[in-house]
Amino acid sequence: MTTNLNTQTNQKSNAWIGGAILIAFGVMALIGNFTNLPGHLFLFAPGLVFLAWGLIARHIGPIIPGSILTGVGTGVYLVTQPVAALSETALGASVLLPLAGGFFLIALLSLYTERGRLAWWPLIPGSIIAAFGGLMLGGETGLKVLEIAGRIWPLVLVVCGASLILRRK
Repeated sequence: MTTNLNTQTNQKSNAWIGGAILIAFGVMALIGNFTNLPGHLFLFAPGLVFLAWGLIARHIGPIIPGSILTGVGTGVYLVTQPVAALSETALGASVLLPLAGGFFLIALLSLYTERGRLAWWPLIPGSIIAAFGGLMLGGETGLKVLEIAGRIWPLVLVVCGASLILRRK
């Protein structure tokens, strides 16, 4: 009976949080329709709400979208505001690097939400995205490396596939 009561309490708590988030998104969208709010706020603000929710509940679930939305919102801000006079590749890096930071934030906050255990999976996409962003900032040399990588990446798939098949035997 106690487990059933706890489940009902958790469902009510989750419904309240979900409802509050929907109301917040709706209010922001309405305000955006009638004002000239910057677009990055529609990514950044909900990201902060998800981050706060995840930290308060000590649950990694809300931290994942919160970190990614905050990273993308930061990238959109950088592109539209202070660094908008940069080259196209630098603008692209201005979006990719904060997004990579969002993935790294998931891993970092997992130490808090998962009771000291590191969630290592966000380090993979975060590192790949950061590498692409860093290469974009690397000028002609970085762009050349990206061009070469763009031609040989199918070979990586072939090697990984062959490795899986050979490991199975």
